[in-house]
Amino acid sequence: MYRTRVAKWAPYAVTLGAFVACSSETSSPSTGDPDSESGTPSAAENDALLGNAIDEHVDELDAAAWLRPVTLGTRGWHVQSSAVATQPGEQISQAGYATQGWFPVKPDDAGAPGTEINALVQNGECDNVYFSDNMRKCFGYMAERGPVSVARFAVPWWFRTDFTVPLESLARNKQAKLIIPGVVGEGDVWVNGTLVATRDILSGAFAGRTLDVSSLVHAGKNSLAIKMYPNDATTMFTVDNVDWAQIPPDNQTGIQFPIQLQLSTALSGSNAHVVQRNAADLTSSALTVKVDVTNDSDGEQRGAVSAAVIPPNGAGAPIVVRQIVSVPAHTTKTVSFAPDQFPSLNLQRPRLWWPYLMGDQPLYTLRTVVSQRGSVSTTSRETFGIRTVNTRLVGQSPQAPQGSRIFGVNNKEFVFRGGGYSPDLLLRYSKADLAHQITLIKNLGFNGIRIEGHDMPQDFYDQMDRAGIPIIGGFTCCNRWELPADGQGVSERDYKIIHDSSFSIGQRERQHPSVINYGWSDNEPIARQESEVLRAFEEADFDVPLVASAEYKSTPTLGPAGEKEGPYDWVSPSYWYDTTHFNPEDGSRTNAGGSWGFDSEGSAGDTVPTLDSLKRFLSPEELNKLWQEPAYNQYHLNFEPGHGGYAFGTLFVFDQALSNRYGQWADLESYVKAAQVANYENVRSEFEAYIEHSTDKNNPSTGVVYWQMNKGWPSMLWSLYNNDGDQPGSYFGAKKANTPLHALFAYDAHTVTVNNFGAKTEDDLAVQAKVYDLAGKVLDDQSASGIALASQQVRNKVLTLKVPATTVPPAAAQVYFVELLLRQHGNIVERNVYWLSTQEDVVDWPATLGKPQATMKQFASFQALKTLPKAAVSVKAATSRAPGPNGADTVTSVVVTNTSDKPVVGFFLRADVRRGNTAGAELPGDNQVRTALWDDDDITLWPGESQELHATYRSSELQGSEPVVSLTGWNTDRIVVRAPR
Repeated sequence: MYRTRVAKWAPYAVTLGAFVACSSETSSPSTGDPDSESGTPSAAENDALLGNAIDEHVDELDAAAWLRPVTLGTRGWHVQSSAVATQPGEQISQAGYATQGWFPVKPDDAGAPGTEINALVQNGECDNVYFSDNMRKCFGYMAERGPVSVARFAVPWWFRTDFTVPLESLARNKQAKLIIPGVVGEGDVWVNGTLVATRDILSGAFAGRTLDVSSLVHAGKNSLAIKMYPNDATTMFTVDNVDWAQIPPDNQTGIQFPIQLQLSTALSGSNAHVVQRNAADLTSSALTVKVDVTNDSDGEQRGAVSAAVIPPNGAGAPIVVRQIVSVPAHTTKTVSFAPDQFPSLNLQRPRLWWPYLMGDQPLYTLRTVVSQRGSVSTTSRETFGIRTVNTRLVGQSPQAPQGSRIFGVNNKEFVFRGGGYSPDLLLRYSKADLAHQITLIKNLGFNGIRIEGHDMPQDFYDQMDRAGIPIIGGFTCCNRWELPADGQGVSERDYKIIHDSSFSIGQRERQHPSVINYGWSDNEPIARQESEVLRAFEEADFDVPLVASAEYKSTPTLGPAGEKEGPYDWVSPSYWYDTTHFNPEDGSRTNAGGSWGFDSEGSAGDTVPTLDSLKRFLSPEELNKLWQEPAYNQYHLNFEPGHGGYAFGTLFVFDQALSNRYGQWADLESYVKAAQVANYENVRSEFEAYIEHSTDKNNPSTGVVYWQMNKGWPSMLWSLYNNDGDQPGSYFGAKKANTPLHALFAYDAHTVTVNNFGAKTEDDLAVQAKVYDLAGKVLDDQSASGIALASQQVRNKVLTLKVPATTVPPAAAQVYFVELLLRQHGNIVERNVYWLSTQEDVVDWPATLGKPQATMKQFASFQALKTLPKAAVSVKAATSRAPGPNGADTVTSVVVTNTSDKPVVGFFLRADVRRGNTAGAELPGDNQVRTALWDDDDITLWPGESQELHATYRSSELQGSEPVVSLTGWNTDRIVVRAPR
């Protein structure tokens, strides 16, 4: 029998048994004769099977032989409203059912069909669905969160696919299981004309269900149909966007994770994973391999379970272990390979996984095989990283009486600096899009992200593991996940869904070293809710640190969260430097001021994309409203029409501050220009304040999550980069603040701080600080040298600058600049320029505390920037071929020089790569190479200063045209030059 399988797998048999000699165990710890007449394979046969399972071709092999779960619908789904497809499920789920008039849907990169609106968009029902308010015009509008209110989507919709099971596979594998990781909404599941599960069972975006369909699946063509009931996050444990975007009229009803079918013999394996127990000094790691083995037959079954732990990049011999098991009828047995029984699972000097700014990201591979009578039943393959997550509370103070949350990896603590991640609004998952976003995140210098309530497909975590980007995960706020404090109206079914969802989340994320934390959002869980989650996580061996709330709350079991939230709307850049104001009557510390503690979500609100990006998603009318009507409810903010409080549907608060600080704008271009400058200034200040105050032993700032980093559609609300990859002023402000080797100017103390967030010690550093007035006169010039910084070290008060004295109206405000030049080995490695006013921003703290925006007593005045003379700037550019991140193969280098013959600053100079012709002119229309990744931009130079900028991108983005570079600035003419290849 075994030889027959080898013959069938001939293309892959070259490595069959190649790892037999590497097996760490030569006998099973189980009693009994492994070569008895029961048909269980011998040790050599079993190890040979495992050898085949770690062959490089195993993925192809598994798919061909159905040894691992197979994703259904890879060739497409059909979707239709039940108001149109009125037949009963018995007919719709039959293999011969005619789907004429249904909407064919191509699955996304996760293998799922997505939402109802995604189905309509794929079939041309809404051209450019994210442009202007096309989604509203095409499909309707939901003005508030809750049940679907748009008639077309207020009824169930059918999601249907056919799949073919080979006769040979089904002849060998008598058991068939349908694996559904959850649905967005609730659903009735039908297979080949039979109702398998109702919406009472299939409910919850993450509540995985495994359904036995052995008696229903047959060789040849089969059909699966799911009747999806409308999603409602106020009553279901599902996904929701809170107030982060417009509400899709279908409430995101659909299927976001792949649905799979597992075929097996009587014994099948699942839930394979590794539990690691790392030594305190990380010199060793004891691994326990676990596999659930299920017997679906009516009698006891014997078989073999084998596992291989393969070192990163195959560098070294795999550790191969095996057991012979007996499983009673209709039961599941967890088979464990513990290091005390299998000593080879005690790893010495394991290769450790680190965040990308702190080290490498080696990943081990776990492969398992469950076999009977010399034939493989099921296999699995997963990667995992060995690392330890550390977290504690530090710095008790009046502001944080129980201390503030700090995180570390492998005993090295760091200031968490990241942003909130949002998936596509139509729940379409793209591997390439995520890969590009990873390049943006790493280019920002972020050392982590936060995901609230949107747990992602496996590929997301795989990519984050490889990229070395830590993830803070957790449940969402403000919907059914946030149960009433008194527990009223919560049913046993609710608690079961909470438990099952948590178990599925734990299974999905436990192997991923990038996931370093999980917790709740605004409110701490009630007691039963917490116990269900903790029990499920323990059952799943999901052992990352758990936090009770994203606010300053606690539970008796988990203890104090040590985190806070807010603000969410405009505050002044100096607001972030405040460390004394808080409302002692508000124990949650929400919207409690600036850079102390761990801010789990906060920002200064609206961020305005570049004009290139704005024109891609706003209509001419909306563009006019953008600069002319601050109180206009822009569709690409959210559904809230007002302003103030927690209404974020207009740019009113942002515009009020912009006009007071930078002066009134005259047109769209001047509005967007001022907004870029203001966003850069504010976002940089937020991150730098948290870096600056991280060394305060009594009241440290330990981390900040910018809310939000991105959106699942084009947006002007809380975004650092847009869904088209656009990198506006807010992006480059964040990037500047998070440059790994960095010098910053502290607004509060007028001092210079230097930090090193790289992986190794940096020495021979020097910093020079110059203070200029608006006319270019140097008011102060200081330097410090001989600086050495260890990894993750922050050094304050390297210099104390002399700046102009503060003025108060009616005295005229003066604008001045601070330029910081950081050198290493004599070469400039960073330039950081600030524009400041002697008329300072003054926050009315009593009126501000507890609110998501600042009430101001006085705004800083930068209106004198309008009087800057025009600067003369030269630009030279060239393009070459060179490898870069995410498949980039082209680099355009740009040298920008301030050639003014008078002391005129060239302020806020921005370069863009564009598509042009051989004469050096831009092509008409949207010509920006939007995926270009810049190492710096939005720079400021004084006469005689130059800076070389580099943009990497794929040459295909040029679309056959020639690269040109445009340069714009606050006080310069637009320049376009060739960037010849």
